[in-house]
Amino acid sequence: MSADTRVQHLTARELIASVLDAGSFSSWDSPAPVPDPRTHPAYAEVVRRAREKSGADESVLTGEGRIHGRRVAVIVSEFTFLAGSIGSAAAHRITAAVQRATAEGLPLLAGPASGGTRMQEGTPAFLSMVDITGAVRAHRQAGLPYLVYLRHPTTGGVMASWGSLGHVTVAEPGALLGFLGPRVYEALYGEAFPPGVQTAENLFDKGLIDAVVPPEHLAGIIDKALAVLLAGSPEPPAAPSTVSVLPGTQTAWESIIISRNRRRPDLRRLLAHGARDVLPLNGTGQGEKDPGLLLALARFGAQPCIVLGHQRPRQAGESAMGPASLREARRGMKLAEELGLPLLTVIDTAGADLSPDAEEGGLAGEIARSLHDLIGLASPSVSVLLGQGAGGGALALLPADSTIAAQHAWLSPLPPEGASAIVHRTVDRAPEMAEAQGVKVAALVGRGVVDHVVDERPDAADEGRAFCERMAVAIEYELARVRRLPAEDRLRRRAGKYQAGG
Repeated sequence: MSADTRVQHLTARELIASVLDAGSFSSWDSPAPVPDPRTHPAYAEVVRRAREKSGADESVLTGEGRIHGRRVAVIVSEFTFLAGSIGSAAAHRITAAVQRATAEGLPLLAGPASGGTRMQEGTPAFLSMVDITGAVRAHRQAGLPYLVYLRHPTTGGVMASWGSLGHVTVAEPGALLGFLGPRVYEALYGEAFPPGVQTAENLFDKGLIDAVVPPEHLAGIIDKALAVLLAGSPEPPAAPSTVSVLPGTQTAWESIIISRNRRRPDLRRLLAHGARDVLPLNGTGQGEKDPGLLLALARFGAQPCIVLGHQRPRQAGESAMGPASLREARRGMKLAEELGLPLLTVIDTAGADLSPDAEEGGLAGEIARSLHDLIGLASPSVSVLLGQGAGGGALALLPADSTIAAQHAWLSPLPPEGASAIVHRTVDRAPEMAEAQGVKVAALVGRGVVDHVVDERPDAADEGRAFCERMAVAIEYELARVRRLPAEDRLRRRAGKYQAGG
């Protein structure tokens, strides 16, 4: 089924009316200039007919309005005006709108639908994509959200500039999205472009966009994103009861066995029972998607954060965390820094993917780069040892200003069976190795690695929702606490927290 028959594609004004609160839109646009008919008679006539057909004076509309009461700037393409193409007047309008949104401290929603550069204006119009990109870059560097809704179709220079720079990017169902339009491809190469490649759904599957959302659901998605991105610095909560919890007395091996229970709450359940305004993000944004990691915006209580953590395989044989997971994690780290949000990492892994694909994908290098980025992260950070914590895959998400551990979580260089096999040439001494290596929470508290313990009563698998709610309160408290620490102190303490012999 073609994109055109799957959904009804809205005009710019229809999309604005659908997304913004009723009656809240205010245009920022001055009348667009008309090409001089004395020097460009054919082009002037083309523009005249485009205005008549579309009811718009240019291929983009800009302005501001409110989404669920929150003030937002908008830039929306009008595809019926020369296929939404970008000439000098449209480029100037876009750049001016981005700059105004930045100056006024507004989040910006872009809704492109365009064939790209306006061919009648040639290279000067083509070069204007650089100017637009520079304005978007300045907006992002100011710590302001830039949200993109890709509409049918978005191709060419628009897709390769302001259409692909969103902090969060969602797309219209069935939308044609790509760099080279299929008609151009066929004209150049004499054959049709392979079907199904340049679709919103395929881009989602490849980790290039975060969601596929019909227009009528867009306002809700934007509201949820901005509830996190614009939450500010809420008042800190009172200290929870868990701040006085001491590590349990169980042996390391007893905790390891408990942590491997498949009914044990995982990151999905923690978010479901303990967080709100959860908005999952998808993939690296660069063509990779790995089921081993979950990335999301969320709030714990009133505290906003970027969440990234291990997704425990639900069934035996499912893939473990690979290098693409860590590239997705580093996307989350960059988002946290750019938007000034705390970062929450959640560790729950039996080990990273051990496969030829993982080796060739640069797993070791991605672990190193993840550690590098977390140690120097400009944003405040909290890590959570939720369950298993084996190997480099666990270490890659550990460095933080504060670390919370569930009572039966653990951290080790290898699963204890592997350590036993190396040292004793048998897995039978795994319990002994686990105790000797100091993997359990009591040892990690003693070393100063774990700062806050959340008790299990007596096993999180038997009290899933209650445990998640208790953990969420601890997370809210620690997020608020590390936000109040001066940046220099945070970075210095974080760098010294993992010293050998400490």
